[in-house]
Amino acid sequence: MKIWSQHFLGCLLFFCLFDTHAQPKRIITLGGAITETVVDLGFEKQIIAVDVTSEYPQYIKKLPKVSKNRSVSAEGLMAFRPDLIIAPYGDVPYGVIQSLKGAGIKFVAIKQEYSVKGALQFIREVGIALGEKDKGNKLALETGQRINKVLQTVKLSKKKPEVLFIYARGTGTMTVAGKGSNMDAMITLAGGRNAIQEFNRYKTYSTEALVNANPDVLFLFDFGMESLGGSSGLLKMPGVAYTNAGKNKRIAAMDGPLMINFSTRLDQAILALHKEFLKVK
Repeated sequence: MKIWSQHFLGCLLFFCLFDTHAQPKRIITLGGAITETVVDLGFEKQIIAVDVTSEYPQYIKKLPKVSKNRSVSAEGLMAFRPDLIIAPYGDVPYGVIQSLKGAGIKFVAIKQEYSVKGALQFIREVGIALGEKDKGNKLALETGQRINKVLQTVKLSKKKPEVLFIYARGTGTMTVAGKGSNMDAMITLAGGRNAIQEFNRYKTYSTEALVNANPDVLFLFDFGMESLGGSSGLLKMPGVAYTNAGKNKRIAAMDGPLMINFSTRLDQAILALHKEFLKVK
């Protein structure tokens, strides 16, 4: 009996130490959408550090940053003693991932697809990473219902403006969004049409491309607009005055973290951008 009791206690200790279903207590989230989703799944108190792209909810900005830019190191991450790190697929180097796993730290990479279906799958996968599959499914279902409601509103509009998205970090650092990009998807969901159809993803901004595209709306993130000197600075840029957007001063400066979310706030992002499109004459 004594031997059996010792064996039982040993097994119990083993499962306590190596329970793979135990909820994480110290989480690092790398990516704004991941951070927001972890918060919405009720794990905000377990987040101990984030990356520079995590800005929402507001209190997230007060958390320690794992790096001053988007690059991370194994040493920098391990310094926070996390038991779970969730990151966008492909963002963390293979060597760093192996070092983390070698140290016994759970690492989960999640791929994000820029569509409604992709957003809901993203939420589910974050739920699975947290050991909360049912919560993830429930949140995905609720988010899907909100998105569908907004898409019905978008369908009622007869306007379908030509929209050009410019990613700006000052006049010397600008790119425009082509087909297959995240902002191409957002423009389409919000009821517009991407004015750039000649190339995929992002390419360097040029005056010629702007004039040829002749968009009805110029779409930027709010911080991008600020880097160009506000709407007046944008309207003075070469070629802008020759476009419909420039002539009618139609500029949509949107909340960057909201626009790139493609997760639990996708419905809010679609509706906010759609309302800007409705202002086009």
